[in-house]
Amino acid sequence: MTLEIKGLDRRSVQVPDAAVAELRRGVQGSVVRPGEAGYDEARTLWNAMIDRRPALVVRAASAADVAAAVRFARAHDLLLGVRSGGHQIAGLAVADGAMLLDLSQMRAVAVDAAARTARVEPGATLGEVDAATQAHGLAVPMGINSTTGIAGLALGGGFGWISRKYGMTVDNLRAAEVVTPDGETLRASATENPDLFWALRGGGGNFGVVTAFEFDLHPVGPEVTAGLIVHPFDDAPALMRDFHRLAKAAPDGLTIWAVARQAPPLPFLPEEWHGREVLVLAVCYIEPTPEGDRVLAELRGLGKPIADVIGPTPFVGWQAAFDPLLTPGTRNYWKSHDVGEIGEAMIAALDKAIRTLPSPQCEVFFGTLGGAVGRVAPDATAFPQRAAHYAMNVHTRWDDPAEDAACIAWARDFFEAAAPHALGSVYVNFIPDDEGERLAGAYGGNLERLARVKARYDPENRLRLNHNIAPAAVAAAAAH
Repeated sequence: MTLEIKGLDRRSVQVPDAAVAELRRGVQGSVVRPGEAGYDEARTLWNAMIDRRPALVVRAASAADVAAAVRFARAHDLLLGVRSGGHQIAGLAVADGAMLLDLSQMRAVAVDAAARTARVEPGATLGEVDAATQAHGLAVPMGINSTTGIAGLALGGGFGWISRKYGMTVDNLRAAEVVTPDGETLRASATENPDLFWALRGGGGNFGVVTAFEFDLHPVGPEVTAGLIVHPFDDAPALMRDFHRLAKAAPDGLTIWAVARQAPPLPFLPEEWHGREVLVLAVCYIEPTPEGDRVLAELRGLGKPIADVIGPTPFVGWQAAFDPLLTPGTRNYWKSHDVGEIGEAMIAALDKAIRTLPSPQCEVFFGTLGGAVGRVAPDATAFPQRAAHYAMNVHTRWDDPAEDAACIAWARDFFEAAAPHALGSVYVNFIPDDEGERLAGAYGGNLERLARVKARYDPENRLRLNHNIAPAAVAAAAAH
């Protein structure tokens, strides 16, 4: 008897049942087929638009399991996807009929408070990392949704509320333990396999399967000043001008984001505002300074807000504040631009888009980058977008599949309207599955070097179920 699995060329490969049984006996975790316990949990992703059925799943419990799964896929020439937290908007890791390596069971976080470092397994969520590090008043820059997995976020760059002070997630990566596509285990750091270490810091899962991350930690909290100022969207044109000015003037310890959407039924908002268009200014202030106090006071003095709920709050609470708006099981489609300046044309395009929202869960946010992020050279890591800018995400979210066409069209329309006023670059973790051509915009001048590193560590492009960087030799052949 055999199991039919897609090969690298996407043609069927017949894998003997005996080989699958041997793999099952050789791993600490589990090996499951469709219909078996754990299968649906492993294949289910945060974005409910992705509903794919791999032929075989290895739920790894250790680095040895990862190496065994990678060697198995290589031995049988199988198409292999690697899933960690399952939050990638494109859902590329899970492919119909392929083999899936699920890392979500590998969740250990070990903190060395004296050294201010943490060792994190790839299945850990941001919330789990925060809980472990904040027990010591420490943190690593990460994203804004606590259920996100650390691996995909870190390998793509990673930014959030403390990045202006302490840099990207990749800027705080000290080392990584990696299983390469040939099943070899390596350590990557500034002094060990430095080319691989460079590529891992922004190049995604193209070069190997990371089984452990080692991060630098920084003193943050445990209490910070954070919260929201909510304004009527009718006041957005003037407020966006002031947001742009104050966000640029803020010191590194003060981060301000802007979010435009319909007001959710939050308890601090008057009921008559629920479901109406609002502009939300979100603040995280981790290091009070006279300049920061001045900028925050001016921000809070703008217009006539519906609510101002900025105040002392636990950092772990603020890191999870947006979780209720980002729950799994909902349909999601994103479009994104890096934006340098928020001028009149961008504001006009935003105004038109928010007036025509196709679903009450849709939003557009401007995440502010700069500060420490910009004090790293563009070629120092694979992540190159170091100039101060906003990562603008058109986050389209809805429940009913019948609304797919309308919601996707709305996102694409605003994306196109905003394009002339954007930088042309994009954050790789925000790219949906229909934008593979945007890798040049994500990596800029680093793409050629990434292709060379790919050719060294994965010359056959075995790790291709991702935002794929073709090996240099393959890329050259395709160009002719």
